[in-house]
Amino acid sequence: MNRDRSAPFVITIDGPAGSGKSTTAREVARRLGWHHLDSGALYRALTLAVRRMGIPEIEWHALTDDIFLQPEISIAPAGTRLEVLLDGSDPGPGLRDAETTRLASILAKNPRARARLTGVQRSALDFGSVVADGRDMGSVIFPDADLKVFLTASLEERARRRLLQDGRAVDGRSVRREAERIRHRDRTDATREVAPLRSPPGALEIDTTEVSFHAQVRRIVGAATEAAGTLTGQAPEK
Repeated sequence: MNRDRSAPFVITIDGPAGSGKSTTAREVARRLGWHHLDSGALYRALTLAVRRMGIPEIEWHALTDDIFLQPEISIAPAGTRLEVLLDGSDPGPGLRDAETTRLASILAKNPRARARLTGVQRSALDFGSVVADGRDMGSVIFPDADLKVFLTASLEERARRRLLQDGRAVDGRSVRREAERIRHRDRTDATREVAPLRSPPGALEIDTTEVSFHAQVRRIVGAATEAAGTLTGQAPEK
């Protein structure tokens, strides 16, 4: 049976920290002319809102629904990017500072926080076909995605990429320290009770350790083109 051609096509790209999922998803979306959903930005926006409330970190595990419902968090198209808005406006540089990024992984353990953002993430389909990246996109948020991808890379390579991304020095000592931080994050993500990080069933798994960025993008775009042609009889434009 053919898929409804009017339904948005969904690609999910999941993976651990430093696997390259965000930059890959952004480029895949650009080449296909679809929207890119950065789920991590939503968690950082909610984290930023809680920080602004002045609630101590030690209390975050017990935060209730009413706290998470106070800030208005939404997404809106900005080219192929789905821009994250906090109370109707750009959250500003605090969205991606080091402390917000660190605390977002702690907030993500709270099942109420995850439930608060589920509907926001799924609202991406209101704007058309989407490439969504995160840690539970293919397993929880879009379990019926048309194409699921899971990116991996060696721990050392992921540490090196994170250092480069942050503009920090890349030397043996720095890589070892960052690798240990990522190892801890991996363990936290994989063992949390709600939506643990894992490769979704049927996902296309790509180890990007020695695969160039453009090669992995081409592979995903090719898989999307093939899947769309099989489902609808009409491949997406590249």
